[in-house]
Amino acid sequence: MANNRSLCEQFSRIIGGQPGFAGGKCVSTIKRDQIRANILGKRFQVTSSFSFESVNKRTGRALCVGRAAFLQKEVNRFILAIRKQGIKVSSVRNEWLFDQPRLIYINIEAVDQPLAFARKVRRALDVITKVHP
Repeated sequence: MANNRSLCEQFSRIIGGQPGFAGGKCVSTIKRDQIRANILGKRFQVTSSFSFESVNKRTGRALCVGRAAFLQKEVNRFILAIRKQGIKVSSVRNEWLFDQPRLIYINIEAVDQPLAFARKVRRALDVITKVHP
């Protein structure tokens, strides 16, 4: 478990998130405080999370997934950037009916070494943060 904890901390540090464990998997959560979102007129904390689980001891590869929140104007840039990294986009959707501004959630997935996945995600996220800090 100590080795997994260290790997999780490295994974989160690369992504720029807060590390944690949920259901036996490493989860890194990023708060998007720059997005001042409301649902039904109430303040809503926008977060994105990325995780890995089931690390293969022989290859070091794991199931790596993410659920990331974006403003509508950020969606296309992120999708292009994440696909260039070889990561699959598994869904694009809006989860809320009465959100302001409109939030779009993108789910991604790959079987990869967790730290390699984290670097790829960070490069794709940087495309967004460089345009909208």
